Amino acid sequence: MKKYLGAFFGTFLLFYIKSADAQQQTFGGTRINLLVDGHPGFVIEPALPAKNGTKPWAWYAPTIGDYPNKSNIWLLERLVQHGFWICGIDVGESNGNPAGCEVFSRFYDTLMGLYHLDSKVNLIAQSRGGLMLYNWAEKPGNSLKVSRIACIYPVCDLLSYPGLSKAAIAYGMSPDTFLLHIKEYNPVDRLQSLFEAGVRIFHIHGDNDVVVPLNQNSQVLFDRYKALGGDITLKVVKGKGHEEIPEFFQSQDMLDFLLE
Repeated sequence: MKKYLGAFFGTFLLFYIKSADAQQQTFGGTRINLLVDGHPGFVIEPALPAKNGTKPWAWYAPTIGDYPNKSNIWLLERLVQHGFWICGIDVGESNGNPAGCEVFSRFYDTLMGLYHLDSKVNLIAQSRGGLMLYNWAEKPGNSLKVSRIACIYPVCDLLSYPGLSKAAIAYGMSPDTFLLHIKEYNPVDRLQSLFEAGVRIFHIHGDNDVVVPLNQNSQVLFDRYKALGGDITLKVVKGKGHEEIPEFFQSQDMLDFLLE
């Protein structure tokens, strides 16, 4: 009983600590800033609800620094226009570690409690946001909370980025120990639960990306999800790298995928 009362009053307090100046117009909707376990998050409420009476929502990562930024305007504005709520929370450079995933879970629960959004979320991962959102989605039970995953040149393999040494630090292990357990934490090795839940996936990635190489990330995940029988699309942008350019950020194919 104490546990549930604590959760209730925690949510109650969270709701009332939001100040009037925490609201602003962003991506065509009203942005509400909030804190979950001391981590800054946001919710963007659309001006008009979705026509079918549901509350669709998209969860963007990473929200580090100024992300989502001006490059994300084209996609997020169009989602908001269709009644999508847009959300995100800053867990720092977690690299998808368990601590960050725990905050993500409490963020999901908080949003469901406060705003009663659709039970299944659409995930939008950009670059290292892939590690964060894939590892949360692949955690037991969470795949059933995900409708689809849309990614812009996402990191899918910890050994590709940030690399063994830095990843081991984020996971609180030595490199040798982390390597022994890599398949327990690596998105490309944990796709079964997403497949069983029927999660649909869309990636857009440049074939000249030297920061997050296509062949070590999106291509591997595509091949493995396809082998399972999963529904996945990979759009390769020829000659482009890890850039914030319209070819990636104004993709009509990605927008259509999210709006289907």
